[in-house]
Amino acid sequence: MNDIWRIVAAREIAVKLRDRNFVVSTVVTLVVIIASLLLTGFLSSRPDKIEVAIAGPDTSVVLETANTLASDAGTDTSFTARSVVDRAAVEQLVREEAVDVGLVPAESSGWQLIGKTAEDDGATTYITAAAQQLALQRNAAAAGVSLEELARGSTVNYTLLEQGAIDPGLGKSISFVFAFLFYMASVMFGMSIAQSVVEEKQNRIVEILASAIPLRQLLIGKVVGNAALAFAQLAVFVGAGLIGLAVTGRGAQLGQIAGAAGWFIVFFLVGFLALASLWAVAGALATRSEDLQSTSTPLGLLIMIVLFAGIFLTGTARLIGSYIPIMSIVAMPARLADGTAAWWEPFIALALMAIATYGIVVIAERIYRRSLMQTQARLTMRQALALED
Repeated sequence: MNDIWRIVAAREIAVKLRDRNFVVSTVVTLVVIIASLLLTGFLSSRPDKIEVAIAGPDTSVVLETANTLASDAGTDTSFTARSVVDRAAVEQLVREEAVDVGLVPAESSGWQLIGKTAEDDGATTYITAAAQQLALQRNAAAAGVSLEELARGSTVNYTLLEQGAIDPGLGKSISFVFAFLFYMASVMFGMSIAQSVVEEKQNRIVEILASAIPLRQLLIGKVVGNAALAFAQLAVFVGAGLIGLAVTGRGAQLGQIAGAAGWFIVFFLVGFLALASLWAVAGALATRSEDLQSTSTPLGLLIMIVLFAGIFLTGTARLIGSYIPIMSIVAMPARLADGTAAWWEPFIALALMAIATYGIVVIAERIYRRSLMQTQARLTMRQALALED
């Protein structure tokens, strides 16, 4: 009798795997993850070829030096010169967007970059550096000193206080991905549980089930079955993302990201046991499918709060959120991803999550048993708790 929940769980898994919408949505999401990573990798690896209209003496030398500096910096930026007769011709090509930028001598001294509506960062960085280097060489020769002597004391070294920390932009993206996956899995599998419960209740199938198996076993089977599917789906999505990062050449910090992703799956699995129980309660409190909008509203708000917290919380707020059960599903792995959490912190947060999950499951199971057989009208949690077993 104690193993009946396994049969229920197996049935939940089998029904879900035969659901065409579930299979199609899983495949589509997987394709989107892989395609987005490949597209991002392709765009980032494309060479940045900047065509420059030039006029005046020594402009070609500036572009040659800019190409050398860009190459020495390990970038894919390159400059192609298009010589014209004067500044007016340069401006005309820029207006017609026949070139990306123009370069002419300034009226007083130095050089003038010409753009149409916005500055080109690549041109600004490397052409400016090239012009400064050539000017230093000329000035050093005029002063009778070497370029090395003229530049003495100008070296700047960069020291990172947190070696191996992920770029803030990448860390923010990972936090968004964790929050999105949490929201998608919580709603998809949670609503599936609630609809399954209310359909069995509405069709009075639950009365047959209740005469054959304990309601506690029925609840455990539904929760475990959907939790197993959610775990497997998340593992596939996360695995595809990690493989994509490695294939597209962004695997320098893959170990840290993979560790955070692993913790995310573990946190989600523990937290989803609580969420799944609450979704089952939402279905048990309803008497028909139309009631789910009302009975599941508080749970939907909780999931939305966690979603927005994962995306927008920063600093001390995210530190606190990483220890709050359910919210820690997203906040703690995000902190691990960007290197702001110590190794021991997820263990404490996970223990707090496990304690909260146990308490939620115990209360949810009591409400579920007391409200599942009530078919007269929609119940509130308070009304369900007031009923006798």
